[in-house]
Amino acid sequence: MQTKISGILLSIIFIAFVFLQVNCSQKQEKIAESKETHIERGKYLVDLGGCNHCHSPKVMTAMGPVPDTTRLLSGSPDKINSVDFDPKMVAQGKYAVCTGDLTTWFGPWGISYAANLTPDKETGIGDWTPAIFIKALRSGKHIGEGRPILPPMPWQDIGKLTDQDLHDIFAYLQTLKPISNKVHDPVTPDELAKLTAK
Repeated sequence: MQTKISGILLSIIFIAFVFLQVNCSQKQEKIAESKETHIERGKYLVDLGGCNHCHSPKVMTAMGPVPDTTRLLSGSPDKINSVDFDPKMVAQGKYAVCTGDLTTWFGPWGISYAANLTPDKETGIGDWTPAIFIKALRSGKHIGEGRPILPPMPWQDIGKLTDQDLHDIFAYLQTLKPISNKVHDPVTPDELAKLTAK
């Protein structure tokens, strides 16, 4: 009788062990699927939002500028270091102008350079957290509390996405190849006014 009870207990323990193993394995698969799904959704949102239009350097083609696939989302090239246009064009109420690759913009707000969104720790967002990323896009402040994020960045619209959408975008950006590209600091309207006065 005791042998029969021991056999039944061993069977129950074995079945419980198998059940736990299968359950844990399924949870791990769901976590892996979920992470991959969120990264794919982040890529979809980045593509849909047109992030490459401003944040990726371009190569010129017969159809105009297209994103340089070797430098996706790496921001305004660090080689841009001079203002090669007539600053009077961007006086209040006139025009906003941009470089041919659409990564640097000049307007009454000053000069804005598209940020490096790759996970490079020194020049991109490699040291950012999802919370910092979300705060920046909701507040319109660099790193969520720094200088203002300047036009043409539509942070007001992107900031309306759900927390999950923004988490997914951040997750996708963290999968990109880190590219070292130190983007210039923005030029203030006062600094731009000095250029205009010349």
